[in-house]
Amino acid sequence: MDLGVRWKLHGDGRTPAPGAVVRPDERLSWPRTAGLGAQHVVAMFGASFVAPVLMGLDPNLAIMMSGVATVIFLLATRGRVPSYLGCSLSFVGVAAVIRADGGSSATVTGAVLVVGAALFLVGLAVRHFGARIIHATMPPVVTGAVVMLIGFNLAPVTASTYWPQDQWTALFVMLFTGLAVVCLRGFWSRIAIFLGLVFGYVLSWALDRVFGRIHSADASGKVTDHWRLDLSGVGRADWIGLPDFHGPSFEWSAILVALPVVIALIAENAGHVKAVGEMTGDNLDDKLGTAISADGVGSMLSTAVGGPPNTTYSENIGVMAATRVYSTAAYWAAAGFALLFGLCPKFGAVVAAVPGGVLGGITVILYGMIGLLGAQIWLNAKVDLRNPLNLVPAAAGIIIGVGNVSMEFTDTFSLSGIALGTLVVITGYHALRAFAPAHLKTQQPLLDEGVSSYDRGGTEDGQRAKS
Repeated sequence: MDLGVRWKLHGDGRTPAPGAVVRPDERLSWPRTAGLGAQHVVAMFGASFVAPVLMGLDPNLAIMMSGVATVIFLLATRGRVPSYLGCSLSFVGVAAVIRADGGSSATVTGAVLVVGAALFLVGLAVRHFGARIIHATMPPVVTGAVVMLIGFNLAPVTASTYWPQDQWTALFVMLFTGLAVVCLRGFWSRIAIFLGLVFGYVLSWALDRVFGRIHSADASGKVTDHWRLDLSGVGRADWIGLPDFHGPSFEWSAILVALPVVIALIAENAGHVKAVGEMTGDNLDDKLGTAISADGVGSMLSTAVGGPPNTTYSENIGVMAATRVYSTAAYWAAAGFALLFGLCPKFGAVVAAVPGGVLGGITVILYGMIGLLGAQIWLNAKVDLRNPLNLVPAAAGIIIGVGNVSMEFTDTFSLSGIALGTLVVITGYHALRAFAPAHLKTQQPLLDEGVSSYDRGGTEDGQRAKS
């Protein structure tokens, strides 16, 4: 059985030839491959560390399980789809909602484990029925609206939790991170979030030395005099040790809040598979269902032990495009580095000590970017918002999601925010489409044109037989 763990040496093993790329089944020399793997881990800093911190989960466990999830993904796709998996920022909003309702870390991971299971089942359905099952239930107008409301629902978290802890540090970090995203090139632009964190770390330390303690809200929301940067936890942490594991807890209210993220994850995976296929020149349509299922399995395993969910990431695409190296050997190396980082509690303590003001500056940009990815889905699919069939359900769902509108059905069951907004978008679109006049029912473009060959028939085995 070919598991995709054998690689041919590319050229002299040093650099790709002019105009050439290092394909997934090739590699550079092992030292260079290891260096590229480390580069991927750094590029994924925002996903591997910032997201778990924002979700209130152990960053050490997050980085360790991202390595495990990456190994599962590479084995499942037989080394054809290079990717390093990290915690999806789409889950940050649902974690905030669950915790605001009194949920614990176990409640968060339990809800997200169900999302991973749902994603796994979607992947199996895509393998069997083809991508049309996705397009039929979640056309681009629906997918874009759900991604948008998930991102913008996070705005109050920044405004009420992180920014007030140190407004001036937040402002300067926001400006620095924005400049880094826009002005830097290549690999450096891909780690702009990481650079913003480093800048905020140093700035907070300097402000503590110059001005002393700050009088503001701390992480718990209590207004006190406190240090911006508290490194006491770093000193107590061990250099080597296992992260904190815990089991999940399942509550229906939390699960219903988290389930809409499945839509965002499907879009992320479809975009990743398409982008890699275009850059390598390989037709990876037959791997979409497998990639989605592997993503779900990795998330289920991570959340089962108390870690965050994992998914494919655009940062991978940026690093691959900059280096022209698509070797899955580099991703195996990245997974190895992730496992090593996970065994260093002191490293996790440094991450957990990121000041709230720094997170405030970064999340202003980060949460906004998540929301605007929904608009990007609309633009790519040329969704016509002049058509009331598209406009009405999207507009209603987004306002409900962003405004955190709530509906109480019984004394013990209610829907609000992300869950209610998603339900309105999906059911509203299909209900209106059933009654809309024919001239409004224009042909919907595919969620992702890179998987359009599914529409020409078949399961993965059937697709391979045709190629």
